[in-house]
Amino acid sequence: MAEQRDLELEGITKRFGDFTAVDDVSLTMPGGSFFALLGPSGCGKTTMLRMISGLETPTAGRVRIGGEDVTGTRPHRRPVNTVFQSYALFPHLDVLENVAFGLRRRRQGDVLEQAHTALDLVELRHLARRRPAQLSGGQQQRVALARALVNNPAVLLLDEPLGALDLKLRRQMQVELKRIQHEVRATTFVHVTHDQEEAMTMADTVAVMNAGRIEQLGAPEELYDLPRTVFVANFLGRSNLVPGTVVEERDGMLGVEAAGVRALVPVARSAVRGGAVLVGIRPEKVYLVSEGGTEPAGSTVLGPGTVADVSFAGVATEYLVDVRGVGRMSVFTQNLGAGPGALVGEQVRLAWSPSHAFVLAGDATVADTGAETLDAEPAPAGAT
Repeated sequence: MAEQRDLELEGITKRFGDFTAVDDVSLTMPGGSFFALLGPSGCGKTTMLRMISGLETPTAGRVRIGGEDVTGTRPHRRPVNTVFQSYALFPHLDVLENVAFGLRRRRQGDVLEQAHTALDLVELRHLARRRPAQLSGGQQQRVALARALVNNPAVLLLDEPLGALDLKLRRQMQVELKRIQHEVRATTFVHVTHDQEEAMTMADTVAVMNAGRIEQLGAPEELYDLPRTVFVANFLGRSNLVPGTVVEERDGMLGVEAAGVRALVPVARSAVRGGAVLVGIRPEKVYLVSEGGTEPAGSTVLGPGTVADVSFAGVATEYLVDVRGVGRMSVFTQNLGAGPGALVGEQVRLAWSPSHAFVLAGDATVADTGAETLDAEPAPAGAT
């Protein structure tokens, strides 16, 4: 097996005139890992990919692969291949010759044997003599992968590779990409996407980007369960964020006065430990407690609030609850029984375990979190 080589970015910056697309980013992508650059359009992730591939030259900083500085190396001289959303297959060549194309240009030996081996990896040997137009979108994507992997690159760049596929195919390809990456352990996969599900499903490590910088870096489970900024909390899934003020720290817990209640949050789950903060809780971690119901022991309890909307979504139902002084909060409940647990207009309380909450810096207003402050009772359903 070929040697795994780390991909290192050291102080990478890219400016286009007065606009800074990537701002002093340093990170290491371990050799053989599946690494995702996740963020909204315009955050700098594609520019990062282009600097890794050599299609853009950094304004400042260094790109190293396996310790070797490749910052000034031309794209075709780097041990890097890219798979694009558009596939870019040659329509006049069959599948086998598309995969073999790069090998033939470099005058490699055993071209057809290597191409067949690459097609075996993506499970398409039986379609070797078909033309691209005779393949489905998912099959074309796998041919593009085989064509890139047949060159044994140290780094494989995936530029929104699943964006052109429908939902079912996209999910199938997520599984396929993960399987292929596990089989090609010498190659570092760097996946650029704005799709949170893609990043969390496939990557070992995710870097969430915003405005040219890395907001947070870590395993998908860590980023989702313990976001460190409001941007990450809201971009990677959804979060309820309740403004409050830290009033005590005792026995490893922070006490936060929020919406008239004392919310407890473990210090270890707090990005800050004093002053104005936001208490965060994911919607699926919240219990919906109807009038007369009992919340789990030890819970933080907020409310009462009024159910403003109920949306059935297959495996779960989403409840939007208006809580006075806080805003509209979201609750997801798994559909284990028949019918909704609460109806529009009902009064409910919201409860959650302190071990599931987190604390962020309170420099975002309630409006910034997407909540609407309610200073009076919500209008009855249907009121204008």
